[in-house]
Amino acid sequence: MGTPKHQASIQKELNLVVRQEQALHKAAMRQKTPQWKTNLQGKVPERVYSNLEKAFCKAFEVIFDKGTDWIEKTYDAQSIRNGYEVHDFAFQLQADRKVLKELRRQASRTQMQGVLTTSAEGIGLGVLGIGLPDIVLFVGVLLQGVYKIALHYGFDYRTASERDFILLLMEASVQKGEAWETCNCAVDAFIAGQTVDVTDQLTRTAQAFADDLVLAKAVQGLPLVGVLGGLFNPVCCRKAMKYAELKYRKRCLLRLYESSQSR
Repeated sequence: MGTPKHQASIQKELNLVVRQEQALHKAAMRQKTPQWKTNLQGKVPERVYSNLEKAFCKAFEVIFDKGTDWIEKTYDAQSIRNGYEVHDFAFQLQADRKVLKELRRQASRTQMQGVLTTSAEGIGLGVLGIGLPDIVLFVGVLLQGVYKIALHYGFDYRTASERDFILLLMEASVQKGEAWETCNCAVDAFIAGQTVDVTDQLTRTAQAFADDLVLAKAVQGLPLVGVLGGLFNPVCCRKAMKYAELKYRKRCLLRLYESSQSR
């Protein structure tokens, strides 16, 4: 049963979300491309960007089409679903913010696990000097983390609509400046239940990742400096996982708040 106590607890957590969103906004708006990166970008052939974009498109397509079943073998999806249901039931009974905090902590642990996993993957592949072929593995590790975060907050990532949302999240997470503002507004509109144009969203997400990682992947494919390229993977993953956790938490809290009002 929804009560003022339920709503007050949810509102306090939503206030935290707002503060964290404001911090992300400030960080995104002050991000500038380092001069060394700008100089090197001018030397990267256009075909490198094109090939990397195609690689990311293919990677997301492969994982969404055939890789989700494989990813689910790496964790107990039902156990995570059950965990959310337990927390949801406990909150409905107690209206205690501690339940929401514990839900947040569990999702945050999943976020950090994803970063650590992709760190090991990135450094390992860098040592081997592998370049573009590791994109599918990188995307698989990234989506594994996002899938688990979605489950922690009670969302089914297997629907077409949810996959669009995940792609929106991934695009926004690696953008900066005005591009970040535009993408973030689209994410919030989706959360609010508004119609969002997701035409060619897969391509837009692939382009964003290609732009963000083009130099890392270019460097990773060169002899002797492979490890440097591998180290860029966790940087990208950290941004994506942090953003995904925040937005899924926001969706969960808003859903709980709406439910409390209707009871």
